[in-house]
Amino acid sequence: MSNVTRPVALRALDVPEQARKTNYPAPFAARVAGREKRRLGEAFGLVNFGVNVTRLKPGAVSALRHAHSKQDELIYILEGEPVLITDAGETPLKPGDCAGFKSGTGDAHHLVNRGARDVLYLEIGDRSADDTVVYPDDDLEAGLIEGKWRMRHKDGRPY
Repeated sequence: MSNVTRPVALRALDVPEQARKTNYPAPFAARVAGREKRRLGEAFGLVNFGVNVTRLKPGAVSALRHAHSKQDELIYILEGEPVLITDAGETPLKPGDCAGFKSGTGDAHHLVNRGARDVLYLEIGDRSADDTVVYPDDDLEAGLIEGKWRMRHKDGRPY
C-alpha cells in the first residue's frame, strides 16, 4: 500500500502537461511537436490502464501511424475536428466521435489536426506487458520491456 495521497477528483486540464514530450528518437520526435499530453491515469495512480487528455495544435499529429500487438486503444474527441488515418484511409472526426483500435489487427492509426483550431481528445489504453508497436510508414519499431519503451530500427538496431 502506498503512502502517496491521490486526489478524489480534479479538473483534467489542471493536471500538469507531461514533461517528456515523446519517447520517439530524434529522427521522429519533431513530428509530434504541437502535441500536449496530460496523464490523468497517473494523477490517480492507475496501473492497469492509462488515460490522457491530449491537445493537438493546428498541424500536429497524435503519433506516428502505428499498431499495437497487445494494447487496445480508444479515443474520444472533445473539441476540434481531426482526421483519423488508418489502413482503410481517412475519416474526419468531430466532437462526440470516438474510435477504437483492437490490438493485434495490424491496422495502423493516428490523428492529424489539419484545422485552424486545437483538437482536444481523450486517449485510453491498457498497459499490456510485452507489447510491441509497428510503424508501417517509418523505420521504427518499439517494444515495452520491463515497463520501458525500447525503440529500434526495423532491422533490430537500437536508436
